[in-house]
Amino acid sequence: MEMIKVKIDNKELEVKPGTSLLEAAEMVGIHIPTLCYLNLHDMNIENKPGGCRICVVEVEGRRNLAPACATECYDGMSVQTHSIRVLNSRKTVMELILSDHPFDCLVCAKSGHCDLQSMAQDLGIREIRYQGEQSTYRQDTSPAIIRDIDKCIMCRRCEMMCNDVQTVGVLSGINRGFEAVVAPAFEMNLDHSECTYCGQCVAVCPTAALTEVDHTYKVIEALANPEKVVVVQTAPAVRAALGEEFGMDAGSLVTGKMVSALRELGFNYVFDTDFAADLTIMEEGTELLNRLNKFLAGDQDHNLPILTSCCPGWVNFFEFHFPELKDIPSTARSPQQMFGPIAKNYFADKIGIKREDMVVVSIMPCLAKKYECAREEFSVNGDPDVNYSISTRELANLIKLANINFNELKDQDFDNPLGESTGASVIFGTTGGVIEAACRTAYEVHTGKALEKVDFEQLRGMEGVRSATVDFDGLELKIGIAHGLGNARKLLEDVKAGKSEYHAIEIMACPGGCVGGGGQPLHHGDSSVLKARAQALYREDAGKAIRKSHENPFIKELYEKFLGQPNGELAHKLLHTHYFDKSNQIIIE
Repeated sequence: MEMIKVKIDNKELEVKPGTSLLEAAEMVGIHIPTLCYLNLHDMNIENKPGGCRICVVEVEGRRNLAPACATECYDGMSVQTHSIRVLNSRKTVMELILSDHPFDCLVCAKSGHCDLQSMAQDLGIREIRYQGEQSTYRQDTSPAIIRDIDKCIMCRRCEMMCNDVQTVGVLSGINRGFEAVVAPAFEMNLDHSECTYCGQCVAVCPTAALTEVDHTYKVIEALANPEKVVVVQTAPAVRAALGEEFGMDAGSLVTGKMVSALRELGFNYVFDTDFAADLTIMEEGTELLNRLNKFLAGDQDHNLPILTSCCPGWVNFFEFHFPELKDIPSTARSPQQMFGPIAKNYFADKIGIKREDMVVVSIMPCLAKKYECAREEFSVNGDPDVNYSISTRELANLIKLANINFNELKDQDFDNPLGESTGASVIFGTTGGVIEAACRTAYEVHTGKALEKVDFEQLRGMEGVRSATVDFDGLELKIGIAHGLGNARKLLEDVKAGKSEYHAIEIMACPGGCVGGGGQPLHHGDSSVLKARAQALYREDAGKAIRKSHENPFIKELYEKFLGQPNGELAHKLLHTHYFDKSNQIIIE
C-alpha cells in the first residue's frame, strides 16, 4: 500500500491512507486529549467521533481548527497539536462543558478516576468563566446500572458501544439544544427498556453519568453481622485483572493474594466460582451429549445448536431480541447461580446452619450478574441464592478501604470443598473457554477414550466470530463462537433462519468474554489488555494438576453424596432454569 507523508509538531512520518490525525500523532508519541473517541478498530466497527471538540488541532492551510479524531491525514499535511490557538480553544470548550456539570466531585462515584476531572486538571482549568443555568434530570437506578445524567457530557461513547458494538440499541441522543441528552427512547427507565446490563456503557463512560449499583456497604453490613455466615465466590476473570487496580501489569495473576485479601476482610469461607464452572460443565456437557444423541438418532426434536447459558447479559439479549429461540440455549444456570444453591443447601447443611443464615457474595467481572442474582426464579421464599454481587472494581475499592496492602499479601488457597477446581473451569473467563472446557469432558464421555491433548487451540482467539470443527473420534462437532452482542446477533440470525450448521455455539456478551466485562478495571478499548488477561487464564489452566471438569474429586463427591446424576431430578431443580419472552415487556411511562 502506498504511504503518505505528514508532519505533526515538526515530526515527519509516513502513514496509511485513511489514518486519522489522532492515530498518526499516537504513532510518534504525541498525546492529543479527547473525551469522545473510542478505538473500535479491533472490533471492525466504524468509529463516529468528533463530538467533544477537545482534540482540535491546527492544520496548515485550513481556516478552522480540525478535530484530530475525525480528520484523515493527506499527503503533505502539516499539523500543530498544541499551538496557542489550539490551547485556547480546548480551554474554552472544557469550560463550556464544565459550566453544565455538577461540582460534587468529593462524593462522586468516579472521583479520582474521572476522565473529565483529569482532563480539566491537565488543561489547567481553575475557574469557570461561563455561568448560567445547569440542566437537571432525574436519576435512574436499575438492578445493575445507575444513570446520573446531570453528569453526562454528551460524548456519546455509551451510544456507540450500545448501538454499534452490542447492537442492543437502548441508548441514543434524544431532544435538542439545551435539553439534549443520551438516554433510552422516551427517557424510560433502564429496567423498562431492552437493556441487557452488560455494563459496556459503564466501562466507556468518562464521567459518573453511568456507574454500577454499588453493593460494597451491603457486604460490609453482612460481614459485621455476627449472626450470619458470609461466604464469597470469585469468578475466574477477576484474578487476571484485579492486580491492575494495585499497579500491576495487565495479565498479572493474583489468585493467592485475592484469597488472602478476602480472608482479611472477614469472609468466613473463601470459595471459587471455578468449582461451579466445573459443575456447569457436568450439567451443560450432559445436555449437549443428550441433544447430540437425539440428532444422531434422527430425532427432529434435538434442539441444536445448543447455546451456552453462562452469561446473563447474553441471556437478557436473546430473551428480548430472539425470544423464539428460548428453547435452544442450555437450561444450565450460570456458574454464579449454580454456586448459590449448592452453598445454601449442601454446604449450609454440612456446617449445620439454616439456609437463611448464610450470605453468599460473588465477586464478578460483570454488572449483569447484579441483575442475575436478583431474578425472582433464583431465590427461595424471598431468600436469594446469591445475596450480593460486586464487581472487580468494587472489590479493589473495598480492599483499599480496609487499608490492606494487597501487593505485600502472601498467597493462600481457597477453602474446600467449594474451592477446588480444574484448569477447564478457569478458562471460562475468556471467549472460547466455556466450549473448550465442555469439549474436554464431552469428548471422554462420548467416546469412552482418554483425551490426551486437552488444549483445543482451534477454539481460541479474539476474532469476533469464529468457527471450528472438533473431531470426537469420528463425529465432526461443528462449533461457533461469538463475543460481543453485535457478533452474537450475526450467529443468531442464521439460527433463526435455519441456516446454522453448528452443533454448539458459545456466546459471551462482552468483547473478549468475561476478561472484558463491564465490572473489570477500565481498559479503554485496549485489546492488548484483554489479550494479556486471557493469556493469564490459559497459564493458570496449564499449571493445574487436573484440567478436566469431570475429574474434579469434589465434583464427584457432590454427585455421589448429594445431587445424584448430572441432569437428574435434584440437579434440574437446583442447577437449571427456564427463559422468558421479554419482547413485549418494554414499558413506556
